[in-house]
Amino acid sequence: MLFVRQASTPGMRGARFPAPGEAADPASLARAAALAETVAGRPAFAAPAVAAGQTASAMGLVASVVPELAEPGFGRWGGLPYGRVAREEPDGLASWLADPRATPHGGESLAAQAARVAAWLGSAPPEEVVVVCDAGAIRAALGHALGLDPLSAARFDVAPLSITALSPTRGGWRVAHVNRKVAA
Repeated sequence: MLFVRQASTPGMRGARFPAPGEAADPASLARAAALAETVAGRPAFAAPAVAAGQTASAMGLVASVVPELAEPGFGRWGGLPYGRVAREEPDGLASWLADPRATPHGGESLAAQAARVAAWLGSAPPEEVVVVCDAGAIRAALGHALGLDPLSAARFDVAPLSITALSPTRGGWRVAHVNRKVAA
């Protein structure tokens, strides 16, 4: 299973909490086309985010949308700069960073996201597939594969258009590689 982090967005460049309706940068989508050969011929799945669908299309994939691969809903923080949230809601941000079940923003917790990604992995097709989504879902998949809690899994660096590979095994999952850059 190849996880491709979606193309970058203006929000990523602006250090903002994800907003699902945000489109990918045209330049990043052009770089996504370089991944077409790597992912060709595989069934594809994408998070419901606009940028994820655009990334899959740029790679020449027709992806089935999977709601379980969405980033957590960030409630009132969605689209806001991290720095602003740190200034205006320092206690809420500290709670969110320390407790995977916290939802000070009124959205979804990291633990809830991890549970839905893990449930999807349990029902995912056994053949080699491509999954296009944002970093949170990839980190949740890695956390599930390695038995990590969501806060520990959040320590993985997952760059835009990087590839993370997981393989199913009898006892769970094997991590082949994380954050491999293919596109320039």
